[in-house]
Amino acid sequence: MSADARAAMVEAQLVARSIRDPLVLEAMRRVPRERFVPARLRALAYADRALPIACGQTISQPYMVARTLELARLRPGARVLDVGTGSGYQAAVLAELGAEVVSIERLEALGRDARARLRELGYPTVEVVIGDGSLGWPRGAPYDAIVCAAAAPALPPAWREQLRVGGRAVAPIGDRRSQRLTVVVRASPERFEASAAGACAYVPLVGEQGFEG
Repeated sequence: MSADARAAMVEAQLVARSIRDPLVLEAMRRVPRERFVPARLRALAYADRALPIACGQTISQPYMVARTLELARLRPGARVLDVGTGSGYQAAVLAELGAEVVSIERLEALGRDARARLRELGYPTVEVVIGDGSLGWPRGAPYDAIVCAAAAPALPPAWREQLRVGGRAVAPIGDRRSQRLTVVVRASPERFEASAAGACAYVPLVGEQGFEG
């Protein structure tokens, strides 16, 4: 795969669907998505769809990654909790945005492989940790943004506690069949404002404050 394939994906799948943040678009142009999918699926790396990865998980559709990160309104230096590391693709895009990234994965084998992949590709500052993403990662809080690649029944209370005032959480909220990509802003220490940003379809967030395994 080449930079040409990435550029074509950005134009056809992102710009054409009104992704406008220039930092997000440029980050998506730089990350070699083919390195984050199984070898047998690399010809589909830039397809307009989610793809299966190891451990029964998925790598999100490029558009949904871009949409999530645009809604997070990230700028260089932002501290971000990335829930659901998967193969590490979204964490890599976050790093290209200049974010300080803590990425949490509940499946040890997946997290270990993602950590090695990110280091190999030149993202050594991404901190990949193993744990229950529904509980966040208090050690790294507070966060300017929390982004999630799995659907929760509601925004986990732990994320509310770990989000900085003025920070934004972007996650699919709903049940296993009907979800909305949702933005939750911590407007004050006690007040949170939520808005829906369209329908989506993600695997469930498994954990103490997500869905049961």
